[in-house]
Amino acid sequence: MALTWSLRLLSLGARLLSAPRRYLTVCGPEEPLPVVRIPRALQRRQQQRQSGQQSPTVLVRPGPLLISARRPELNQPARLTLGRWEPAPLASRGWKNRQAHRDHFSIERVQHETPALRNLSSKGSFADLGLEPSVLSALREAAPEVVRPTTVQSSTIPPLLRGRHILCAAETGSGKTLGYILPLLQRLLSQPNLDSCCIPAPRGLVLVPSRELAEQVRAVAQPLGSSLGLQVQELGGGHGMRRIRLQLSKQPPADVVVATPGALWKALKSQLIILEQLSFLVLDEADTLLDESFLDLVDYILEKSHIAEGPADLKDPFNPKAQLVLVGATFPEGVGQLLSKIGSIDSLTTITSSKLHCIMPHVRQTFMRLKGAEKVTELVQLLKQHGKAYRTGTSGTVLVFCNSSSTVNWLGYILNDHKIQHLRLQGQMPASMRVGIFQSFQKGSRDILLCTDIASRGLDSTQVELVINYDFPLTLQDYIHRTGRVGRVGSKVPGTVISFVTHPWDVNLVQKIELAARRKRSLPGLGSSVREPLCQST
Repeated sequence: MALTWSLRLLSLGARLLSAPRRYLTVCGPEEPLPVVRIPRALQRRQQQRQSGQQSPTVLVRPGPLLISARRPELNQPARLTLGRWEPAPLASRGWKNRQAHRDHFSIERVQHETPALRNLSSKGSFADLGLEPSVLSALREAAPEVVRPTTVQSSTIPPLLRGRHILCAAETGSGKTLGYILPLLQRLLSQPNLDSCCIPAPRGLVLVPSRELAEQVRAVAQPLGSSLGLQVQELGGGHGMRRIRLQLSKQPPADVVVATPGALWKALKSQLIILEQLSFLVLDEADTLLDESFLDLVDYILEKSHIAEGPADLKDPFNPKAQLVLVGATFPEGVGQLLSKIGSIDSLTTITSSKLHCIMPHVRQTFMRLKGAEKVTELVQLLKQHGKAYRTGTSGTVLVFCNSSSTVNWLGYILNDHKIQHLRLQGQMPASMRVGIFQSFQKGSRDILLCTDIASRGLDSTQVELVINYDFPLTLQDYIHRTGRVGRVGSKVPGTVISFVTHPWDVNLVQKIELAARRKRSLPGLGSSVREPLCQST
């Protein structure tokens, strides 16, 4: 027993004696010293404490701002332009973190007029573009408020009158519709109306993606056509074959048909209409019509049309060939491959705007980081504030965009509970309910419209002052079209867009938008794959 204890004491003593040698040995001159690394942020913090300095502040130059953020150090003056590779301090950089809750920033309005009206000569007129006196007289009678052509119209009308195929890509609200309607009507006046069989054979066709846009284009073209003795007819879908037969049986037959792809496809399949005399074919909102949802229908319609190879094919009045016009506010990457199915891209005269796919400089755009449960409260508060201003006559109307039809209906019930009068427009509504809703909104029967992206494509909304993205759009392309509902040519009120940002994928898009605004460049991923433009419109 005593021996065991002595052995234990000896081993313990040996451990105590060896410990300093193992852990506290002094290194020789050739042995490397141990390195202790201190984080740089900790070093800077320690130096600031020792020197008594505060954290550096960012000085912002005086003058108007391009970006105004909740944190002033992230503001950016309008005169500052960041280099391509210069790092940009994004106000939305940390928005995926919960601590960013209730943060916000705005892209400010840096000019007051729409880009389509800038740098226009006061002496410019529609007569200088080559339009005939009868067309000019019809324009003065139908739209006396239209005095001068916009930049897009000045660039589009002359080549169309020369018989060129046109691809016009310009920002929303720049006057593209009138830019192709006037040459279309003038071309039909210069050609004889050939007698055909009993089947209607229009000489002009405008293809649009929605019934609401068909109503709008018809409303623009019909007064002009009536003054010139030309019949304009709308052919919208959603009503069944009986309604289509009734529309096409009207006398006299239509010279110009404004149609949706589905309705026209049904009429062609049933041989209720033929396109053998077609002289002018327009694809309005062409990027949407060339999408997968419409592509098969559009392909069939183009097969039934005789597209001219060039201006020389248009000179024979007894063998009509169609002049092709493609119009849109966005032409994202990949559209060039789809256009190749129509014909040679080299035969198209491409006219683009310098502001294509850019943040509109005359529209204020605010982004608010909110939780999903807070969006309803924020929306109701904004609409009530707008209602007070609208009743005094100092405010325009409001568009509230949602990503689904169910959200539109659900928000409608909530606004009803708050006694906020409004209209609803979404794709799942029966055609009988959708008829005239947007026209009623334009005429001012209600000042609030809850809608899906069906109301974001091409619809004219000069009375709209505020766009609220209750659901942030799923693509940058959709964001451009939604913001294009305000600040249009002819708008009497300045435009504002407010977007609720909730999900991480929303933040990704917001960061791309903010970076493009700070660098004053076009939005990424929307660079058109069609060839370089032959003519710049601005």
